[in-house]
Amino acid sequence: MIWLIPVLFVLILLGTPIAFALGSVTILGIVLSDADLLINVPRQIFGGVNNFTLVAVPLFILAGELMTQGGISKRLINFSKTLVGPLPGGLAMVVILASMFFSALTGTAIAAAAAIGGMMIPAMDKEGYDKRFSASIVATSSTIGPIIPPSIVLILYGVIASVSIGDLFIAGVLPGILMGLGLMIYSYFVGKKEGYRASDRRATFKEIIVGAKDAVLALVMPIIIIGGIVSGIFTATESGVIAVVYAIVIGMFVYKEITIKDFWPILLQTAKTTATIIFLIGAASLFIWFLSFNSIPNQLLNMLGPVADNPILLLLLINVILLIAGTFIDTISAVSIFTPLFLPLALAAGIDPIHFGIILSVNLTIGMVTPPLGVCLFVTSSIAKITVPKMFKYLFPQVGVLILVLILVTYVPELILFPVELFVD
Repeated sequence: MIWLIPVLFVLILLGTPIAFALGSVTILGIVLSDADLLINVPRQIFGGVNNFTLVAVPLFILAGELMTQGGISKRLINFSKTLVGPLPGGLAMVVILASMFFSALTGTAIAAAAAIGGMMIPAMDKEGYDKRFSASIVATSSTIGPIIPPSIVLILYGVIASVSIGDLFIAGVLPGILMGLGLMIYSYFVGKKEGYRASDRRATFKEIIVGAKDAVLALVMPIIIIGGIVSGIFTATESGVIAVVYAIVIGMFVYKEITIKDFWPILLQTAKTTATIIFLIGAASLFIWFLSFNSIPNQLLNMLGPVADNPILLLLLINVILLIAGTFIDTISAVSIFTPLFLPLALAAGIDPIHFGIILSVNLTIGMVTPPLGVCLFVTSSIAKITVPKMFKYLFPQVGVLILVLILVTYVPELILFPVELFVD
């Protein structure tokens, strides 16, 4: 039955929606092997979505929509300008820092690319920045979104892999920071080389305090979420409720940029996104059951031979496959497909499931900015009004920075596991 894996990717390349591709391949395999097993199809689909942890998905999506509409991105950008604006390539650093802050609120790359790019690409254009550089740095910095918690990608991986969402959230903080720092160092040297002028003057201490005061209500939310999960006050799912309530309070009553009439489109968009993800999870659950029932991961182990016994070579192979797959499969779908395929291989090689989850997530988010189908590239190129190929001059070095971080995350597991052990123990 292992031959069904290539069939799955053929369907995806032909444009079949991922959930339908997963379901179709699984049902085809059942019919060809034992049609009596079809009775398990509705049971496995329902069992996959009948999970309390998944309640966090619509909650964090809703919180992200509220945060996006609530004027928070503007305040985060203004605060970032006071911190790094005067440096060479300062506005590019503002983009990266704002994306890191924004990531800790919404957990999505596309939202960060649209919200930050819509404000910063025109501003960078006025200051003489090359549009190719501006569009590419907004796109690559947005990939931090699914890594720094809260993260829909990490929640989905945690559900599929049956590992702690809280541990994954803690493990995602440092890799997200490293991605941001790497891009900021790159932007600094590009700023010096290209002569991108800094702000006219450095912000005074008073201005920094004022900017922090304006943004503090937004910045404190991730601290509440992570702190509450680590301390055991509430679960990752319950933190989603807190995030929604917090977003409503500051959006409606503090910043006053959300009104009652804004709720319907926000709730509608949340429902559409959630329905897509839940349908995908149901199909993925059926696919996972079929893989396990037919011992397909064991067949993959046997095919890989000595590579499967060597963690270094195995992770290298998995990274290459995921980097390629991430170019044409969206992140949520890719997590649903590759977690059941590769996690058993990783566990057999002695790789910690938390460590592997971060490797998987970083890998697939890089795919959001790699041609030909990097979705964030199309978001920023449309804002900058340039074609994607024109971004390649600056895009490829930025992707190189992200891959360097990926190598660190892959082969220095202490970066992932030490914070988890520190806070959990």
